[in-house]
Amino acid sequence: MKKAERLFNPLSWAGRLMLAVSGASGALAMQPFAFWLAIFTLLMPPVLMLDRFYQQSQNLPKKQKIRQAALLGWFWGFGYFTAGLWWLGKAFLVEADQFAWAMPFGVIGLPAVLAIYTALAFVILSFMWSTHWSRILVFTAVITLFEWLRGTLLTGFPWNVIGMALGNHLYFMQAAAYIGLYGLTLLTIFIGSAPATLLDKSARLLTSCFALVVLAGLSGLGYSRIPEEPQPTFVNVRLRIVQPNIQQDENFNSSNSEAILENYIELSTEALPEEKPTHYIWPESAFPFILHRQIEALNRIGTMLSKNGNASLITGAARMIPPLPGEQAYQFFNAIQTVDSNGIIRDTYDKSHLVPFGEYEPAFAKSLLRMTGLKQFVSIPGGFTPAEKRAPFSVSGLPPVAANICYEAIFPGEILPQSGARPGVIINVTNDAWFGDSPGPYQHFAQARLRSVEEGLSLVRTANSGISGVIDPYGRILKMTRLNHVEVLDSELPLPLEEQTFFNRLGQIPTLIIGIFIFLLGLYYRRKTA
Repeated sequence: MKKAERLFNPLSWAGRLMLAVSGASGALAMQPFAFWLAIFTLLMPPVLMLDRFYQQSQNLPKKQKIRQAALLGWFWGFGYFTAGLWWLGKAFLVEADQFAWAMPFGVIGLPAVLAIYTALAFVILSFMWSTHWSRILVFTAVITLFEWLRGTLLTGFPWNVIGMALGNHLYFMQAAAYIGLYGLTLLTIFIGSAPATLLDKSARLLTSCFALVVLAGLSGLGYSRIPEEPQPTFVNVRLRIVQPNIQQDENFNSSNSEAILENYIELSTEALPEEKPTHYIWPESAFPFILHRQIEALNRIGTMLSKNGNASLITGAARMIPPLPGEQAYQFFNAIQTVDSNGIIRDTYDKSHLVPFGEYEPAFAKSLLRMTGLKQFVSIPGGFTPAEKRAPFSVSGLPPVAANICYEAIFPGEILPQSGARPGVIINVTNDAWFGDSPGPYQHFAQARLRSVEEGLSLVRTANSGISGVIDPYGRILKMTRLNHVEVLDSELPLPLEEQTFFNRLGQIPTLIIGIFIFLLGLYYRRKTA
């Protein structure tokens, strides 16, 4: 067998490794590269490989066909997730003496588990494949379905959903205001896989031409939707966003408490503009202590705020409550709190969507963790407790706030409060110091940015170390810090869109309808030509 034939042989290891390389190329479409043309090297090879598998699997026993199809999908997904998420391994080096030995679990273990989704998708596709161009529709619908499942099941992990390949770009991302990230994923998969039909014996151009029309439509929609003028801003709202760039091993060391608080105050008050800030914003878990129990710290914060125009502070801060009746353990929450110029905490938002293994130990994995000696990264006894729901957050002088902490910003359709008035701004506090100078913080910022387009709200984001910024409701970046730099941003706050976005009103329903339609259309043509 010739080398080229082995490379595209779905039943060979060479063919599976080729699919892994194809999957890995998809990382180039994500931040910090944002090379969207990589969708073609990501999505065309799986279609071509499934074409060959369809030809070669006709006489395979059912069990063997399932196993071979699952291997193809697993290798494709493993390549994609490993290349896109390798930087997670850096978190194991923050406290290397405790966690470095477990680094392979993050770098290889998580991609291996996530690749089960693509393995299952390929098994389904192997039984629904055909030689007709409509297989592209089936491929699009099934892969989109499993991307949605990946972002939903077992608390979900929608990091680098394929739609982010186009969602990184200002014009393309505007479609998210109508169909959200998963709708954008559906379009991305169709556009990226359609050119595979150019190699069909029938030499059909229709599918590729239609994909080109969809791509042009996305670009045209984005161009027409974004106004030429800047978004108007709130009157009498001036923000100061503080990015202290504190190293992770220092951030949770209680012996640094005094120095850390002093650093925040100095950064907040240095080189103040003529019109002083009305709101200071500090990042996630800003202090190595429980803020509401430190009266002296609150007094110092209040003094700083009163000297600078009776401003308000919005800050990340862990909080603690006494044990519930019948229990012994204190409960800890990863929170955002607002402090007034009297040093009084006026409102609190508790994180509801915690990071598995990072902030708590999932019940299903506790016995395994005990056997391996692994534990959560955050040194909170028993881990953080999740809030029961996404609650409204009120800050004096601001419209209602959609507060979210770190990881919560990556979940489309899940960042607004579950009750109360429509928010006027999204405030996201985070700490990406775990991941150093890697693609992770860039990817995190990009995903948070897309939420502003989906919801039609401005995003104010502050990171301890990472990327902070201010983004308007169209996804335009107005201010942005550099990764791993100590920086302070002064900014106005852009108004939200006057009307709710289509996505905000209907959520995932339009994507579900489109997905079902193209899936059924693909099956119809398949059966008609069978």
